[in-house]
Amino acid sequence: MRSGLGTMLRRLVALLDGDVERVYGNAGLDFRARYYPVFQALSREEACTIRAIALQSGLTHSALSQTITEMRKAGLVTVTPGEDARERNVELSPKGKLVMAELQPYWEAIAAAADALDAELDGSLFRALEGAADALEQRSFYDRIEAERAARIAKRTRKKKET
Repeated sequence: MRSGLGTMLRRLVALLDGDVERVYGNAGLDFRARYYPVFQALSREEACTIRAIALQSGLTHSALSQTITEMRKAGLVTVTPGEDARERNVELSPKGKLVMAELQPYWEAIAAAADALDAELDGSLFRALEGAADALEQRSFYDRIEAERAARIAKRTRKKKET
């Protein structure tokens, strides 16, 4: 029996993130792969709300909030209240800006290695993942599962009536 889709995706993420974090560790950099989307957003704008980072990255507000809390404890970002009491603005701290400068050559190497991996595959992994995410935004996996389950129940019911 083949592995489930979620299992394969978690395996892929573990392989990618584990090796990326190993590169950071070998370089003496205290940086986690999960911080990257926040750094990426803050490289475009000096300050962002958690909501804006979530929209740019496609990650949930909850997951980003946890990551940003970790980053704040590590001294990489500062968090200040926004205009709305529920809103929080995130900015790189002076330490975060130094870390970003140190990481730039690593990110360039990671991007090149990802492109090389993509070239080895039968099809583009990036396009496949992007296409899958887009398709799931149009019709959720939940809806797809429920439709398949209902179709199987209907098929079994028809078979019972035929016999």
